[in-house]
Amino acid sequence: MDSHTVLYGVIGNPIRHSKSPIMMNRAFRETGINGAYAAFHVTSERLADFAAGVRAMGIRGVNVTIPHKLDIMSLLDEIDAGAEAIGAVNTIVNDDGRLIGYNTDGIGYVRSLKEEAEPELAGKKMVVLGAGGAARGIVYALTKESPERITIVNRSVERAEELAKAFRSQADIEAAAVESLKEACRQADIVINTTSVGMYPNTEDTPIDGAWLQPGAVASDLIYNPLKTTFLQQAERQGCRVHGGLGMFIYQGAYAFEYWTGRPAPVEAMRETVLDSLQG
Repeated sequence: MDSHTVLYGVIGNPIRHSKSPIMMNRAFRETGINGAYAAFHVTSERLADFAAGVRAMGIRGVNVTIPHKLDIMSLLDEIDAGAEAIGAVNTIVNDDGRLIGYNTDGIGYVRSLKEEAEPELAGKKMVVLGAGGAARGIVYALTKESPERITIVNRSVERAEELAKAFRSQADIEAAAVESLKEACRQADIVINTTSVGMYPNTEDTPIDGAWLQPGAVASDLIYNPLKTTFLQQAERQGCRVHGGLGMFIYQGAYAFEYWTGRPAPVEAMRETVLDSLQG
């Protein structure tokens, strides 16, 4: 670091578990950019102070994680149309003191799904488990891919209905009760877990039985620790193609890097670094 180093970071509460600093600092090294990326533990009552600090210190870019993706929006100067539609921001670009919010979660997920599991999403029947912030970004991005139908299943069917309603003008989207989940999975081409069920340390848990999927379908999980969840292992035994969450994590970071620097992100180097840290 020197007086020309450009600062970046990620904010959340908690944040110590984040793999973003090792991934992004590797990206800067790989591209020869004089940047440094740190994790900042910011509580909700300090969020406005942090936004002021970003402007004051000239921090060029910030990733935003739980629980600040919604609350940060009121502190920004401009919000990209996609982030506005999703209702959450996970990336901030500081353009000479003007803070602009984006959401790279959904586009990062879809890029990963197409590259790693299913290149053709048009005409597919999809089931999305969960209706939280992650599901919103993913459903929004999936509506751009011309699916046949998206079925959202959540413990609270009201939340699933609310999410379906938000994007129904863009695709055929329905909300379904948990009771009809098994049948929906049997008919689906792609089943996506957006919940945290199965994440470390509760790695034995599973949101559904992977055996509910039809052989050849895609089982997709946003979780990347463990790299292959119990849900994915069960689906694999059923003859399904499986897709873990590491790609989404890499690509949401890659899009953020590209927004900040205007340069292509070194995706493979970023993936290698995160994989090493997870397997180390």
